[in-house]
Amino acid sequence: MPRNAQREQHEPPSCPVEDTVTAYLTTTHGDARLALRCAVTDALSDLMEAERRARERSRLISRGYVRGRFQDAE
Repeated sequence: MPRNAQREQHEPPSCPVEDTVTAYLTTTHGDARLALRCAVTDALSDLMEAERRARERSRLISRGYVRGRFQDAE
C-alpha cells in the first residue's frame, strides 16, 4: 500500500474549523480565552477590510457611472 494511502487511513479528514481552532490554541499556548479573543479580533478586522473594499468599489462604480453620463451629454 502506498504511504499516502496508509496516512489517509490513520488521519481523520482535515476540517478548516478544527485547523483554525488548533492554530489559535497553538499560538496562544492553549489559552482558550486568549485564542477566542484573537479569533474575534481577526474576524472583525477581516470584516472591516471587506466593508472598506466594498465602499471603494461602490465609489469607483458611481464615478464611472457619472463620467459615462457626462460623456453621453456631450
